[in-house]
Amino acid sequence: MFIRRAKIEDCNFLTNLAYKSKACWGYTEDFLQQCKDDLTVTKEYIEENPVYLMESDNKIVAFYSFTISERKLDALFIDPNYIGKGLGRMIWDHLLNKAEELGINEFTLDSEPNAEGFYLKMGAECIGSTPSSVFPNRHLPLMKVKVF
Repeated sequence: MFIRRAKIEDCNFLTNLAYKSKACWGYTEDFLQQCKDDLTVTKEYIEENPVYLMESDNKIVAFYSFTISERKLDALFIDPNYIGKGLGRMIWDHLLNKAEELGINEFTLDSEPNAEGFYLKMGAECIGSTPSSVFPNRHLPLMKVKVF
């Protein structure tokens, strides 16, 4: 496994991975289409934010990104074919080290409800809920992570 900073030319691969990862939770196609804008990784986003990806055999299998000004983890997606194989822990450890390098001593994240257990296992704390940016009546677990 190799982790590197994302390049502009990675944006389509990252968008596809985010969509595929979200779809693994059994959401309807209509639901996923409504989430499409939130799952899209643009060239501008990669230029303006720290985005890191994990490769295995030259294939992108996971990525994460921060918004530094908000001290927020925007995304953490793993290819469903690689879930349960230890990649989550590996990319999480990298993410924590990168947060520390960036001067982030704690951050928040809006968790996919189905991934809340993963974040709790990684040491995150649920501090409430936050409204979905796509569905006004849906709330997501709001998590806080203290970096080392």
